[in-house]
Amino acid sequence: MSIDKSLRRKNQLARARNVLTRGERIRVLQDEERWKEGRSPFGLPKVRVLKVATKKKGKAKEEEKPVEGAPPAAEAPPPKK
Repeated sequence: MSIDKSLRRKNQLARARNVLTRGERIRVLQDEERWKEGRSPFGLPKVRVLKVATKKKGKAKEEEKPVEGAPPAAEAPPPKK
């Protein structure tokens, strides 16, 4: 018996999760300087999970292409001393 196509996950870890593991929560607390050494890993405070929006690659490539017939981009002037 095969698994239905809608139930398969290609990029299982690429999507945003709304629950962090204990280790991930401790790492976030350390980054925010809210973690004290020697503290119990149980009963951790809540940590906000930020969802990161990814840009589509197709649009970024189109923006980088120079327009035909347009003058070449001007180089930046040398820094002043």
